[in-house]
Amino acid sequence: MGRPQPSYHSGRRHVLSPRDEHTLVRKVQINPRTTAKDLVKIDITPKAAQQGRSHCSKSAIKKARLRFATAHGDKDCAFWRNVLWLASRRIPSEP
Repeated sequence: MGRPQPSYHSGRRHVLSPRDEHTLVRKVQINPRTTAKDLVKIDITPKAAQQGRSHCSKSAIKKARLRFATAHGDKDCAFWRNVLWLASRRIPSEP
Protein backbone atom coordinates (compact mmCIF):
# COMPACT_ATOMS: atom_id res chain seq x y z
CA MET A 1 0.00 0.00 0.00
CA GLY A 2 1.41 3.28 -1.02
CA ARG A 3 0.53 6.73 0.11
CA PRO A 4 -2.55 8.28 -1.45
CA GLN A 5 -1.81 10.98 -3.96
CA PRO A 6 -2.85 14.47 -2.84
CA SER A 7 -5.84 15.78 -4.70
CA TYR A 8 -5.77 19.03 -6.62
CA HIS A 9 -7.67 20.86 -3.88
CA SER A 10 -5.74 19.53 -0.91
CA GLY A 11 -4.65 22.09 1.64
CA ARG A 12 -5.88 25.49 2.61
CA ARG A 13 -7.66 27.49 -0.04
CA HIS A 14 -6.22 30.77 -1.26
CA VAL A 15 -7.64 33.93 0.24
CA LEU A 16 -7.20 35.89 -2.98
CA SER A 17 -7.42 34.78 -6.56
CA PRO A 18 -4.40 35.37 -8.81
CA ARG A 19 -6.22 38.25 -10.45
CA ASP A 20 -6.86 39.92 -7.08
CA GLU A 21 -3.20 39.46 -6.14
CA HIS A 22 -2.17 41.06 -9.43
CA THR A 23 -4.50 43.99 -8.75
CA LEU A 24 -2.95 44.59 -5.33
CA VAL A 25 0.59 44.36 -6.70
CA ARG A 26 -0.28 46.83 -9.45
CA LYS A 27 -1.71 49.30 -6.89
CA VAL A 28 1.55 49.14 -4.92
CA GLN A 29 3.67 49.52 -8.05
CA ILE A 30 1.74 52.63 -9.03
CA ASN A 31 2.09 54.15 -5.56
CA PRO A 32 4.92 52.57 -3.49
CA ARG A 33 3.88 54.52 -0.40
CA THR A 34 0.61 52.61 -0.18
CA THR A 35 0.19 51.07 3.25
CA ALA A 36 -1.44 47.78 4.17
CA LYS A 37 -4.37 49.68 5.69
CA ASP A 38 -4.93 51.49 2.40
CA LEU A 39 -4.91 48.18 0.54
CA VAL A 40 -7.51 46.77 2.89
CA LYS A 41 -9.78 49.73 2.14
CA ILE A 42 -9.55 49.11 -1.62
CA ASP A 43 -12.41 47.05 -2.97
CA ILE A 44 -10.48 44.80 -5.33
CA THR A 45 -13.50 42.76 -6.36
CA PRO A 46 -16.42 45.14 -6.87
CA LYS A 47 -18.34 42.52 -8.83
CA ALA A 48 -18.27 40.12 -5.89
CA ALA A 49 -20.95 42.17 -4.13
CA GLN A 50 -23.34 41.92 -7.06
CA GLN A 51 -25.69 38.98 -6.99
CA GLY A 52 -26.19 38.80 -10.74
CA ARG A 53 -29.82 39.85 -10.71
CA SER A 54 -29.39 43.42 -11.92
CA HIS A 55 -29.11 42.42 -15.56
CA CYS A 56 -32.21 40.24 -15.46
CA SER A 57 -34.41 42.83 -13.80
CA LYS A 58 -33.18 45.81 -15.82
CA SER A 59 -35.34 45.09 -18.84
CA ALA A 60 -38.40 44.55 -16.63
CA ILE A 61 -37.81 47.88 -14.88
CA LYS A 62 -37.42 49.65 -18.24
CA LYS A 63 -40.70 48.21 -19.48
CA ALA A 64 -42.54 49.11 -16.27
CA ARG A 65 -41.26 52.69 -16.40
CA LEU A 66 -42.28 52.99 -20.04
CA ARG A 67 -45.78 51.71 -19.24
CA PHE A 68 -46.09 54.21 -16.38
CA ALA A 69 -44.84 57.09 -18.54
CA THR A 70 -47.25 56.35 -21.37
CA ALA A 71 -50.18 55.94 -18.98
CA HIS A 72 -49.50 59.16 -17.07
CA GLY A 73 -47.85 61.28 -19.75
CA ASP A 74 -50.90 63.45 -20.41
CA LYS A 75 -51.33 64.60 -16.78
CA ASP A 76 -50.74 68.28 -16.04
CA CYS A 77 -48.46 69.79 -13.39
CA ALA A 78 -51.32 70.47 -10.97
CA PHE A 79 -52.09 66.76 -10.83
CA TRP A 80 -48.50 65.87 -9.96
CA ARG A 81 -48.28 68.62 -7.33
CA ASN A 82 -51.38 67.17 -5.69
CA VAL A 83 -49.97 63.63 -5.82
CA LEU A 84 -46.64 64.68 -4.32
CA TRP A 85 -48.38 66.72 -1.63
CA LEU A 86 -50.57 63.75 -0.66
CA ALA A 87 -47.57 61.42 -0.57
CA SER A 88 -45.66 63.76 1.72
CA ARG A 89 -48.67 64.01 4.04
CA ARG A 90 -48.90 60.22 4.39
CA ILE A 91 -45.23 59.75 5.29
CA PRO A 92 -44.62 60.60 8.95
CA SER A 93 -41.76 63.04 9.36
CA GLU A 94 -40.97 62.06 12.95
CA PRO A 95 -40.88 58.52 14.36
